[in-house]
Amino acid sequence: MKKFRPRPGFTILAHHLALDPNATTGRRLHSHAGAARAAYNWAVAYITAAWWQRRAEQSYGIPEDQLTEWRSWSLPSLRRAFNEDKRTNPRFAGWWEENSKEAYNTGLAGASAAFDNYVKSKSGRRKGRKMGIPRFKSKRKARLTCRFTTGTIRIEPDGHHVTLPRIGRVRLHENASRLRALVDTGHMRILSATARLDRGRWFVSFQVEEKHELVKVARPDAAVGIDLGIKTLAVLATSDGDLGQQPNPRHLDRAQKQLRRASRTASRRRGPDRRIGQQASKRWEKANQARNKIHHRVANLREDTLHKLTTRLASEYGTIVVEDLNVAAMGRNRRLSRRIADAAFGEIRRQLTYKTRRRGTRLVVADRWFPSSKTCSRCGVVKAKLPLSMRVFECDACGLVLDRDANAGHNLAALAARTTGTGVAGDLDNAVEAESKPRGADRKTRSTRPRRKAGTGRAGGTIPSPRAEKETGDRQQATSAQHALWRPVTDQSGGNTGIAEIT
Repeated sequence: MKKFRPRPGFTILAHHLALDPNATTGRRLHSHAGAARAAYNWAVAYITAAWWQRRAEQSYGIPEDQLTEWRSWSLPSLRRAFNEDKRTNPRFAGWWEENSKEAYNTGLAGASAAFDNYVKSKSGRRKGRKMGIPRFKSKRKARLTCRFTTGTIRIEPDGHHVTLPRIGRVRLHENASRLRALVDTGHMRILSATARLDRGRWFVSFQVEEKHELVKVARPDAAVGIDLGIKTLAVLATSDGDLGQQPNPRHLDRAQKQLRRASRTASRRRGPDRRIGQQASKRWEKANQARNKIHHRVANLREDTLHKLTTRLASEYGTIVVEDLNVAAMGRNRRLSRRIADAAFGEIRRQLTYKTRRRGTRLVVADRWFPSSKTCSRCGVVKAKLPLSMRVFECDACGLVLDRDANAGHNLAALAARTTGTGVAGDLDNAVEAESKPRGADRKTRSTRPRRKAGTGRAGGTIPSPRAEKETGDRQQATSAQHALWRPVTDQSGGNTGIAEIT
């Protein structure tokens, strides 16, 4: 299928609006979302049935050319098969006409994408974690959503209602007159609409083609280095030497007392038990709803804080430098996992990525192994070790005493100042090789002794570390080398390993 491309001068955006449906409209929204889930489960059963049938026939010794044919999971094929089956299948025959065709198309499109991801992951053509065979969606756990691409999709002239196919007019919680004015002037065109139940409320997201207008940032020549943390959410160090902080509100910690009380109340009620088929009582549903309301408020407060922070940074500075943090590995620390999840480091970077691109500014992502906290921001000496318990950086060479996070912020800001050209990997200045001390700090050591030695040509041999033969210990550079400290480090293969940038 040909990928959609916006017109010159336009860009693809999404506008997220909260709905205020009445009882009738709410039932229609639930019906469409349930139809999408039913169509998804039908597609999973339709495809996997042929797989299991072929496996059974192979166990009986049936030749390959006589096995059951494979069933295609492309979206057009699933549409044709579903349209032939829905009129006779007792699961759909009595009610499929009540919903829009877009509801069933949403489920079929999701199943098609799920099988594509599974096959690509199994063959090694998909990045990320391994994907398993698509499974059925539970009625109790599945997210209620439905996407509309055809039919009547519009924002009403009053700005307080939207119209969706087969659902009709739905009232909005907010005034969308500004979006309606953009549609009337031809600066925006609605492509699709997605209705979703999220945090106990219905929302609609309009995917639009909107005219792109660049807004000049307040300080286009200034750069800011952002060091994210738990005690302080973000330490901001600018290229002018200014230092600022964004306190961590810790919304989840503040709500722990209410959550404990709500959880105790719910635990004393008769909850659902699928093992014995026990249904939840009305009192448990009421208590669970009260507990979920606290979680929803925490999520809304966190989202509001992050959007205000990232919007302020993207609209003020021309260059923003952040670190490439391994948030998934950081979350495995059982002592800090809750606070790391509450800080949402990955969401901050995601928002900065698209907001800087929208404003035409730069987002520089420092390499994951860049020693921003271990490097002295005054003389450039790099410490061999700096445990997390040491919150104050003390330089043994120049005597600098500075907060650990503030020192890292200054190093990140200086990193942006040394980049030239476009700033992307491969278009940066060359680095000056640093003089290393023969202390063995550039070699990776083992915490336990290996049981046996294995040669390089044997299975089970030692795999060289990607950081091997690179100096990480204390080093005092010469004056000429200190000026090039912030430039990207070039490895032996010629690739830049110091800085990467998202453009």
